[in-house]
Amino acid sequence: MSNAIRWLVFTPLAAVFTVLLFLAMRALISKDFVPQDKSDTASFEINPKVEDIKVIERETKIDQVKKVITPPPPPMIERAKADKPTEKIASIEGAVPEFESPKIDASNFKITVSDRDAQPLVRIPPVAPPRFLQGDNSGYCKVRFDVSPEGQPFNITTTVCTTNVLERATIKNVQKWKYNPKIVDGRSVSRTGVETTIRFNLQDERGKILPVPSGY
Repeated sequence: MSNAIRWLVFTPLAAVFTVLLFLAMRALISKDFVPQDKSDTASFEINPKVEDIKVIERETKIDQVKKVITPPPPPMIERAKADKPTEKIASIEGAVPEFESPKIDASNFKITVSDRDAQPLVRIPPVAPPRFLQGDNSGYCKVRFDVSPEGQPFNITTTVCTTNVLERATIKNVQKWKYNPKIVDGRSVSRTGVETTIRFNLQDERGKILPVPSGY
């Protein structure tokens, strides 16, 4: 029943809409066609002539250069001469110590070297770790090591250190040292039990060396 009602209602509406659409299309087609005006033909010139540009030159006048008087040279200052030092050079790290000169046997022209203990030849100053430089005290490490027949330290150990931060830096520093080896009967041999102390000094703002921690 409902479908029949729908057909009765929408069928006339669809027919009216179709007729109106047909009339609108017919009205559009019935109008006369009016062609549009053609645009003027554009013209182009190939290789146009370019007029030369005139360069305007300005006349400039250079002022007369004034004569400059060269100032006299500065006075010569005599350099102070320091007196030659009379004291002997103190033993410092990195210095080459004095060694006993070899003896020459005139009978058989052989050079004999007397027995001697291992002697330091090169000592490089230690480099303090950045962590230690931020502290408020100086420090040191007592180190014990052996010297090979070639003069190279080995078996390096620290016995006492004001802080364990300095142990690794001390061992790495001693590894760079160089010794004249121990001589026994004219031959170089190993030297055991060499002991020394390496200091790491810090300074305050006035340049004064800070003390080591209490108890050392």
